[in-house]
This record gives sequence, C-alpha cells and structure tokens, in this order.
Amino acid sequence: MFTSSGPTLRELAVQALSSVERGYDLLAPKFDETPFRTPGRFLDPFVAAVLPLGPFRTGLDVCTGTGAGVGVLRRLCEERVVGVDFSAGMLDRARAARPPGSGETSGPDPAAHPGAGPAVDWVRADARALPFAAGFDLAVSFGAFGHFLPGERPALFAGVCRALRPGGVFAFPLPAPPPVGSLPYWTLWGFDAAMRVRNRVWRPPFVMYYRTFPLGPVRADLERAGFAVELRAMEELGRRPDGSPNCRLVVARRRS
Repeated sequence: MFTSSGPTLRELAVQALSSVERGYDLLAPKFDETPFRTPGRFLDPFVAAVLPLGPFRTGLDVCTGTGAGVGVLRRLCEERVVGVDFSAGMLDRARAARPPGSGETSGPDPAAHPGAGPAVDWVRADARALPFAAGFDLAVSFGAFGHFLPGERPALFAGVCRALRPGGVFAFPLPAPPPVGSLPYWTLWGFDAAMRVRNRVWRPPFVMYYRTFPLGPVRADLERAGFAVELRAMEELGRRPDGSPNCRLVVARRRS
C-alpha cells in the first residue's frame, strides 16, 4: 500500500502520462513508499533458493530501480555487484540509499575495501542493449518484466546471456498468475486494458503490463537466447489449493 509519504494522486497521474524513463525519474524519490517496490517477502526465500547454485563472484541486477536486487546480490556474491537501470533518477536514489561506508562500496576493486563485502557499481543503460560481455556469474531481476513487450524479450534475454560467463545463472522469481475469474485476475486484466487504451491515445507510451510474461513463451525465449532452463518451487512462499507453487524460481543457465 501507499504510505503517507508516498506520491500524491497528481504525481502518479503525471508519471503515468510520461514515458517509462521520465516517469521513473519523477517517481524515484518516493518509489520505496509505493506498492510498486519489490516485496520484501520475496527476497529472503530468493536468497535461500539461489545460494546453493553458487558460489558466485560477480552479480548483475537487471533493471535495478532503487537497488533491492543489489542488496540481494551482496548476500550472494563475493567480489563485485553491478546495478543497471535506464532511469537516472532511480539510480540516484539507489546510490543515496547505499552510500560508500554503509557496507556497500562504489568502486570496482573489492580489495580496496577489505571486509566491506562486494564492490557495488551503478550503470545507466537500456536493458535491451546491455553493455556487458561475459563478466558475471549471476544475473537477477525483480518486478521489471512488465516493462518489456513480448517482442522485446529476445533482445533482453540475449543481452543477459552475453553478460554472463559460460555456465553463469540468470535467476528470477515468477509468481503464479491469479486464478481465472478471481478479483486479482480481473484487477490485473483491467489494469492492462486501461494501459493499452492509454498507449493508443497518448504519446509517449508507458509500457507496463502484468499479463505479458507467461511461463511457456518466456521459457521458450530463454532457451532460444542460449539458456538451459530449470524451474524450482519457492516453497517458503507456499502453494495454491491445487498444489502448484505460489511462486517459482526460474533458473536459466548460459549453455556456452
């Protein structure tokens, strides 16, 4: 839910009528006071599920926003962590929340910060054209995939694959879709419908959809990009009445 220090209705309206980049620049100072932030209840189970896949020396948080994924990577990686986002405002907020001396570092050389944990760098870049090549053991992303249209997923996944060393892991949580006909189902359906109308009649577009990242096509796109894909239940998040997990961990390992 929104807190009393979160954005006003007017601020949200201005953001919604902006481009994705400009919208997040505007929202950045109050983003962590909104329900759009990465839910904390995903983070500890995610770390517990990914930790046995390591060890990892270097990590990349794709679409880092205000840096929640960087905090996760600092618990999983030994040497260096990079958060990448195309919103300068969100990166500024992430830097301010994790200044040097707070247990996270801003330089690329962890040896210069003994005992401080992995070094942390922030990079402004479009996730559809990541400027990295075979530099990371682990890549993660939280809550950002609704900003990519289905036709943009191949470029996104190919860029993540290039950024990983052979055998490197791209891991992210994938919550189960709400049951058809339930209130959450109709809420997400209504949001996506409203967003499609908004993007038809207003420019620049603001791409954010909740129902454009289904498991089957996503898995196929990952495999075409060069990943071997494994699914694991995140048991700490429970199961649905039909026995299926409330959330799966997608483990995509670069083949070569």
